Amino acid sequence: MLDSLSRITERQTPKFLRRQRWILLFAIPVVVGALAGILVLHPVNEFVYYYEHRPDAPSAWAFVTSQLWDSLRFRTLPKTLFYAGVGAALGLLTAFMFNALYKKARQIQRLSAELEKDLLTLITKGESGSLEFKSTFRWDLKQEKVNRALEVVVVKSLAGFMNGAGGTLLIGVADDGTILGLDRDYKTLKKKNRDGFEQAIMGAVASSLGTDATQNVHVMFHDMQGKDICRVITRPSSRPVYIKQDNTAMFFLRAGGGTRRLNVEEAVDYIADNWSS
Repeated sequence: MLDSLSRITERQTPKFLRRQRWILLFAIPVVVGALAGILVLHPVNEFVYYYEHRPDAPSAWAFVTSQLWDSLRFRTLPKTLFYAGVGAALGLLTAFMFNALYKKARQIQRLSAELEKDLLTLITKGESGSLEFKSTFRWDLKQEKVNRALEVVVVKSLAGFMNGAGGTLLIGVADDGTILGLDRDYKTLKKKNRDGFEQAIMGAVASSLGTDATQNVHVMFHDMQGKDICRVITRPSSRPVYIKQDNTAMFFLRAGGGTRRLNVEEAVDYIADNWSS
């Protein structure tokens, strides 16, 4: 069961491959930085030192070359280690900055790709592993009143996307693709408009999943058939996302066309395989 669940996300790369990626991302820059420290920073500093303190030496090149050669033969080990350490630190800093920029670029790319999808075409295709419909956010169509339990259902769907490969939740669309709009939900809010609805969504995510989880969702609105539709684009989370109810932490995952709760054993195995280094 867990093997089949593991195959639904992009995050399920074998651990040894993920370790190799981290080695390539950080170990190589550290090594390259250390070499640059010895072969670049060291000679540059020796040039500066020569012109400031060693005008008696035959020439700058001869002085720098002799100092570098002594360093490479570990005759001046403290100096060699110092420049290697400085270079390694700069290499590691560069790797972290590059990784952060790369992640941001990936996020922008995913968001742009999602926005390029035609909404009507998405609805016509129906629900899938990356798309889910919700008729309302908090208005119970059967009981004709506010039902806050429906908010929890929406949050569970978002948590399932975050714990998987991400996805899109459309609110105001029935299971069969009928456009229902958000007017009923708007009437239950203090601010009875798009801004109020977005605040309600973000508030529910923050209170149920953690404030940092709001960074995984992007809320936007569309006008279809004269009705507002809310489009919640969700990206994979950098940590396991839990929903806490009655002092119980629950783990949900998007599997196929639905969101299901994993039992303790499944959740532990899944988390170990996807977030452990």
